[in-house]
Amino acid sequence: MLLMSTAAMKRTTIYLEPDLEVLLKLEAMKRKQPMSVLLREAVRAYLADDGRALPPGIGGFDSGHADTAERAEEVLDELGFGRD
Repeated sequence: MLLMSTAAMKRTTIYLEPDLEVLLKLEAMKRKQPMSVLLREAVRAYLADDGRALPPGIGGFDSGHADTAERAEEVLDELGFGRD
């Protein structure tokens, strides 16, 4: 957790659905921390995630070739794809 004086922070307003507010309050009580601390942690975590998670299976194998996409037609031809 990054400690910072509230004087160095900007005040803002957010709107939460009632059920989300209840869950946030319960979590704050459980952790014995203000809701604002939880919100800052959540925003930091969200922004730190670049959102570019790869789909399942991507990177699961290595063909040993870095140019497969450029050679797609050649690779498919070698495999006999599309032949009757």
